[in-house]
Amino acid sequence: MIVERFSYRGWQNAYKLSNGAVELIVTADIGPRILFYGFCGGENLLHEVEDEAGKIGGSEFRLYGGHRLWVSPEVERTYYPDNARVSVSEHINAVRFTAPREDMPPGTKLQKELEMELGEVGSEVRITHRIRNQDAQSTRLAAWSPTMMRAGGRAILPLSPRTAMDKDHYLSIGVLGIWSYTDFADPRWRLGTSYIQLQQFANPAGRFKEQMAGIYNSSGWGAYFTRGYLFIKRAAVITGAQYPDFGCNFELFTNPEFLELETLGPMVELRPGEVVEHVERWWLFDDLPSGENDVWIDTQVLPLVKQTLNRD
Repeated sequence: MIVERFSYRGWQNAYKLSNGAVELIVTADIGPRILFYGFCGGENLLHEVEDEAGKIGGSEFRLYGGHRLWVSPEVERTYYPDNARVSVSEHINAVRFTAPREDMPPGTKLQKELEMELGEVGSEVRITHRIRNQDAQSTRLAAWSPTMMRAGGRAILPLSPRTAMDKDHYLSIGVLGIWSYTDFADPRWRLGTSYIQLQQFANPAGRFKEQMAGIYNSSGWGAYFTRGYLFIKRAAVITGAQYPDFGCNFELFTNPEFLELETLGPMVELRPGEVVEHVERWWLFDDLPSGENDVWIDTQVLPLVKQTLNRD
């Protein structure tokens, strides 16, 4: 892995991580945030907030764009402004970005960290998210990892397999979480037999400009398709764990600017000094033909998903 420090979009301390196939750009002036993921010399698959580029400091919360680490459930401390410079440490196969402790309100003395490792070849990226409790009291939380994807694409989540009702199939097998602004009549949603999809539109026709939903995703993968590119992320599924938002471990959100593909870790009681980890793995594929129904996903997307199996 090649690591290069450089200036990026107004931030003087950014790092490019590359293995010759794909590259990440991570800013150390704020965040940490992964602001770029794409093939070397190619397009960015992540959304960046243009009018926040290069900004640092202050008490105002900014989205910035890209990939971030949040805390669930979504309360005031979730929106702690990560506007300060982070520390960077390089290791043999990874680079670690550690934010300062969240001391000012609404912070609760948490410290967040992202560690990135690229595969020797190909597009695979391993991202380890860490939250350390630096307070004198315990706190209950879950790691939450939203990735802001660029506009114009469509997210895909697999639904749990179903079968006909019989004496062995009486119980529920999954969770579908909805928000006050969720409307499945909105044309951005597509609910199929095996998958749920959410399209990003700049001018949505539904009654709410935002849409969000979550599921318990036993398959542990989600994808985003845009103009021939397919982004896949995986997170381990811990059977029997309690997940936030009534049991959701994958969530989707969209508005007129971007779409988020999100994973969540289990709820944990984090005692003083303890750390919780949540790991995602990313892949990127190109030259995928367009489509939008279950048959297209089964024939074009699922074979690529299967290439990422057994790597968590």
